[in-house]
Amino acid sequence: MSPSRTIGFIGAGNMARAMIGGLLRAHVRAATDIVASDADAAARERVAAEHGIRVHAENRAVVAESRTVVLAVKPQVMDAVLSGVASEITPEHLVISIAAGVTLARLAGGFGEKVAEGRLVRAMPNTPALVGEGITAWCARGAISGADAETVAHVFGAVGRARAVAHEGLLDAVTGLSGSGPAYVFLFLEALSDAGVREGLPRDLADQLATQTVLGAARMVDATGLGFAALKSQVTSPGGTTIAGLAELERGAVRSAVFEAVRAATRRSQELGG
Repeated sequence: MSPSRTIGFIGAGNMARAMIGGLLRAHVRAATDIVASDADAAARERVAAEHGIRVHAENRAVVAESRTVVLAVKPQVMDAVLSGVASEITPEHLVISIAAGVTLARLAGGFGEKVAEGRLVRAMPNTPALVGEGITAWCARGAISGADAETVAHVFGAVGRARAVAHEGLLDAVTGLSGSGPAYVFLFLEALSDAGVREGLPRDLADQLATQTVLGAARMVDATGLGFAALKSQVTSPGGTTIAGLAELERGAVRSAVFEAVRAATRRSQELGG
């Protein structure tokens, strides 16, 4: 165990466990190089049993044993967490927060400005990380070193894809789009399946058709590199079934509703950040 290689997780909930599992599967770190803490004993026991890592009840122990620290706690408890570990933080630490809406300034203030400017990172992953298909956007408080940027890319690349953004102000919109986006997709899947059932399809078939359709469509975007509009046009024959369905979606203002959903979630992220 070397503190310079150890990644510590404060919080051992679903996202932390997904990230830990991804790091192990991708061989980015061995179990001996990962440590976690959580106030809940059951959460500690679960992550230790699943991944064979060291766990602690005290957050300070995680900070003391690692040089990369991931803050995987809810925004509402972040201030208490920061004040509890500030005494252990040094300029040698790379600190990564995945708490929605918690600003870099708030993190820096909670640490008493003890984290080196370029070593404080705010990131927004999403729940598909739980199955290795997440997307994470992140930014640092200042100029980040190549080595630290590589560490951040490895941490989030282990559970999907990672992308740096130009400035922190974009992360609230990221939260509104990809952070909350899986719920929008699940709602659409549910509606698509329900619509199939209304037209006479058995529920299990409707569910499978809806799921594979969305999964396949997303993979087509990835595989072809074509834009959304171009791929939509490939499915839409003049006077055909698809254009009739699209006309109803436009009549129902689905596009406008998505715009407003992303805006509402973005604003809520801003509110959480204080």
